[in-house]
Amino acid sequence: MIELIVFDWGDTVMRDMPQYGGPMVEWPHVEAMPEIETALQTLKPAYRLALATNAAESGAEKVRAALARAGLDDYFDVVLTARELGVSKPDPAFFDALLAACGCVPHQAVMVGDNYRTDIVGAKLASLWAVWYNAAHADPPGDSALGPDAEIGALSELAAVIRTLDLHAPGSA
Repeated sequence: MIELIVFDWGDTVMRDMPQYGGPMVEWPHVEAMPEIETALQTLKPAYRLALATNAAESGAEKVRAALARAGLDDYFDVVLTARELGVSKPDPAFFDALLAACGCVPHQAVMVGDNYRTDIVGAKLASLWAVWYNAAHADPPGDSALGPDAEIGALSELAAVIRTLDLHAPGSA
């Protein structure tokens, strides 16, 4: 059964605003992605939620502070950053460290992210389930042999997709 839902940070949970530099917590304005809070509210009672980011300027404390500005920090049981892990997605070592920190095995975890190469291919290389948040309805890269287990165009679709994956997860009844 699926136990853990792992979210990417920028443009999956929080809107990335390239006009601002430095750690997100210090930006004059932060913004949650559309429908993310409803998705988190729906998923939180049934799954552990984690946030895993390639953030190099912010450690977990600053990420949580930025999430707090949008009212989202209490949803996440675990926050891990590349800054603390010393490795970035898509490296399977990033996902191995994430799973170890969460006490989870790959087939019990789903990665949800907007970046095909780092979030989806990285998760699949580490044997996690992967849901591509593709709000732009972009075509997948032609050179990728590792595709997502599911694709969503809106975060409102996420809970139903996770339930469907959970029905197919090893150990599900």
